[in-house]
Amino acid sequence: MGNTTLAALVALCMAACAGPSATGVTGGQPHELVLLTYNIHHGEGDDGVFDLERQARVILDSGADLVVLQEVDVGTGRAGGVDQATELGRLTGMHATFAEAMPYDGGSYGEALLSRWPLVAAETWPLPATAGREPRAAVVAVVEPPGLGWAVRVIGTHLDHLEDEELRVAQVEALLGYLAPSRPHSGLPTVLMGDMNARPGSGPIELLQEAGWTAADPDLGPTYPAIDPVRKIDWILLGPRSPGSLSGAEVLFAPVASDHAPLRATWCLP
Repeated sequence: MGNTTLAALVALCMAACAGPSATGVTGGQPHELVLLTYNIHHGEGDDGVFDLERQARVILDSGADLVVLQEVDVGTGRAGGVDQATELGRLTGMHATFAEAMPYDGGSYGEALLSRWPLVAAETWPLPATAGREPRAAVVAVVEPPGLGWAVRVIGTHLDHLEDEELRVAQVEALLGYLAPSRPHSGLPTVLMGDMNARPGSGPIELLQEAGWTAADPDLGPTYPAIDPVRKIDWILLGPRSPGSLSGAEVLFAPVASDHAPLRATWCLP
């Protein structure tokens, strides 16, 4: 796609997302895909209560079409053996897939992805880990929003959380390797979302930006903790050469349901 064509597509998208279209189409419909990233703290709220219905309401109230979730338990003892990815899919009426980062407490722990539309493909990308650190992974799915005319790829991840950012940088480098032109689905428009455990200006974020990824909200307020947040560590980014633009980024107020605030944005596509 040439620079002139891409610029024209971005201009069209910005106009489309400025308000209702001439046909009355608003957010949540093809051409305007509502995105959400949400760390659900293995289903446990800030009050110590496991309540997936409460978290499902947060997701539904956001109006999201495509959702990535971090800290998801499947069949663990602490979550009462519940498959949280499948259950949140049922509660929201969305299609779900899960990517295991590691076995944990008799089950699995990792990332999940929910989609308003069926998944064309789904896979797990393991990320680098070192001894004594939690393994990490990315959940990846391809969907075909009706009326759009092409498929899009959604990636959700959760990077290492410890203070030293060396491993987070290595995990971003691994993500960029998975996104190489020789890999499957490399030509699809792509968004990357998740709990990066990385603040603006940090090594992992600078590495993504240098590779052409554009943040929905580079100057938006903090996302963690959910009550009186002080750190911006959750991100939505649009891939290089992906048509369209991200707009309307917003940190949602959802205290108690989890220890992170959800982050929402709209992907405006031609």
